[in-house]
Amino acid sequence: MVIVLDSGPLALLSNPTSGGVAAQAQAWARARLGAGDRFVVPEISDYEVRRELLRARKELGVARLDELCAGLGYSPLTTPMMRAAAELWAETRNAGMPTAHDAALDGDVILAAQARHLQARHPDDTVAVATTNVAHLARYVDARDWNDL
Repeated sequence: MVIVLDSGPLALLSNPTSGGVAAQAQAWARARLGAGDRFVVPEISDYEVRRELLRARKELGVARLDELCAGLGYSPLTTPMMRAAAELWAETRNAGMPTAHDAALDGDVILAAQARHLQARHPDDTVAVATTNVAHLARYVDARDWNDL
C-alpha cells in the first residue's frame, strides 16, 4: 500500500514529543513500514504543516519534518497536478459541494490531485490518503482515518 499523508497525520509524525497521540502515530507509521507499506509526503501537506511550525517557531518540529520528507517518499507539485486540482475545485463548486470557502486555496483538492497522480503511477498498488478529514477527501480518492489503516 502507498499511504499518502494528509497534514493531520504528518503533523503528528513530525511532532518531536514522545507521548500521547503523536507517539501513537509514530508507532503506527513504524508498524506500517514494517508491514511493507510505503509513505508519501505530498508537497501540499508539507506546506500546511511547515507553515504552522514556522509561525510557532518550533524548530525541532521543522527539523523532524525535514527528516520525514527526506526519509519517506516526497511528491512535489507539478503543473498537471495543479491543473487537475483546479478541475476538481470547479467540479465540486458546480455541484454545490465545496470543501472550502471560494477564496480559499483548498488544499483538499490539491491533495486529492496529488493522490490521483500517485494512483496513476502505481496502478497495481492501493493508494490511500491517511487523514483526520475523511469526509472531504473521500469525495475524490480513497481516504481513511489514519487509525483505520
